[in-house]
Amino acid sequence: MHPYLITAKPGWFRRTATGVRVWTLRLLALAVMGVLGAVVLTVRCARPIVNYLATRLIFLELWAAQRLGRPPVSGFVGAGITDAFVDEFHRARRTATTV
Repeated sequence: MHPYLITAKPGWFRRTATGVRVWTLRLLALAVMGVLGAVVLTVRCARPIVNYLATRLIFLELWAAQRLGRPPVSGFVGAGITDAFVDEFHRARRTATTV
């Protein structure tokens, strides 16, 4: 509701331009949401494939480490990443402010 009691009503050109701007932004927002939804759907659908490939690669690395007589590297890297994540998570829990 616009109060046009004191001032003059905007002309047809300005009203049309405003309508075009509003609908352009709405369509742009809808397109962005559609693209983000497609990306999220693709990532979620690919997750089982990624998990399967990761499992197979771990077994391949373990097999190669057994044949070469060296320790597997991914275990050390994974443990380090996990430790860093746990440290960061607990630091965030300790320093969180309660409202």
